[in-house]
Amino acid sequence: MSTMETQTFFLYLLGILLSARVFAELAVRLKAPAVIGELIAGVVLGPSLLGWIEPVQVIKLLAEIGIILLLFEVGLETDVTRLARSGAKSVAVAISGFVLPFLLGYAASRWIFGLDALTAAFIGGTLTATSIGITVRVLADLNRQRSHEAQVILGAAVLDDVLGVLLLALLYEFSVGGGVSLVNFGKVLLFVSTFFVLAPASAKIMSLVIRRFDKKSEIPGLIPTAIVSLVLFFAWLAHAIGAPELLGGFAAGLALSRRFFLPFGTALHSNPIFSERIERQMKPIVHLFTPIFFVMVGLSLNLREVDWGSGFIWSFSMLLLAVAVLGKLASAFLVRETTLTRLAIGFSMIPRGEVGLIFAELGRVSGIFTNDVYAGMIIVIALTTVLPPFALKWLYSRHGQNIGKRNPGEDGEVQ
Repeated sequence: MSTMETQTFFLYLLGILLSARVFAELAVRLKAPAVIGELIAGVVLGPSLLGWIEPVQVIKLLAEIGIILLLFEVGLETDVTRLARSGAKSVAVAISGFVLPFLLGYAASRWIFGLDALTAAFIGGTLTATSIGITVRVLADLNRQRSHEAQVILGAAVLDDVLGVLLLALLYEFSVGGGVSLVNFGKVLLFVSTFFVLAPASAKIMSLVIRRFDKKSEIPGLIPTAIVSLVLFFAWLAHAIGAPELLGGFAAGLALSRRFFLPFGTALHSNPIFSERIERQMKPIVHLFTPIFFVMVGLSLNLREVDWGSGFIWSFSMLLLAVAVLGKLASAFLVRETTLTRLAIGFSMIPRGEVGLIFAELGRVSGIFTNDVYAGMIIVIALTTVLPPFALKWLYSRHGQNIGKRNPGEDGEVQ
């Protein structure tokens, strides 16, 4: 970068960090999750309002590091025993929350608004997304990230991301080549499956090496340096084999968590003290980068491009908003939980965030989405990103003590 470009970058970063903090503080004082303030900071600074900051590539890269580190922290705090216990429920929520919005979104676009099949498929694909980063941050703000329902949500959101990547790969091939290569699609599926089997085991072995060197090192800062390097390596590896980068961060955190089980039932326990040291030393780094990601989501929404007088945009976006909300809520009601827990799971699965934006942006760049369709999708993504945290905050403030409890007669631990 030239001198001017470097100065501009410094100002961008200064504005993002300070505004994220200020708006997050205001949001918390107004009894809203901090993530809402960070999203609003992006809307205010970006093209939607003031236009002071552009979502340039270097900011996008910093935001990508933020979401990867956030997922690392999620993995680090995940109790795998609980995740395994809620595994069947996570799978049920993920698959139904993937299939229902896709089919409903496709049907509404194809047969109500008369769009072509590929456009309808991209719209349905966009509605399948779940922004695990936003969901996790809201649960953390509510201090529910280790609850029973959070384990179901986390497992479902991770699987939802994997399914979304596979669908995105399929639709991308179709849009570029005019057809689908089942061989390439099979490779992506194989790569993702292999990654989830091997990456945590490999990260566990590397953590043993890090722990040994940490005992001998005479220079402070070995743990954060080594862990960030490990997280970035697994993020790169995930991308290299066809999986989303954020799953690499999650796998690394999962491997270093206090309780971890290798595939095929072989137990390998972490040193709890070492895990706590990792968590304590990594938190400042995570809290530095993650707000950049959420501000970036706001920066990516250009609400000025919306023709607010268009009848098509309003009818299109409102119908798809209903589909987006009901599809995820319905998936939560397919598992055996109390009504309140189902609502918490359903609300948590609604935010589309950056994942939905990836679908929408690909549709726009590929020429599949017209300006009106793209604007309608941006409205849906924005509303499904901003509104569910408020719904979750209200639900937990009114019924938090009853959320996560099991149904009478249901086996398992009461949360």
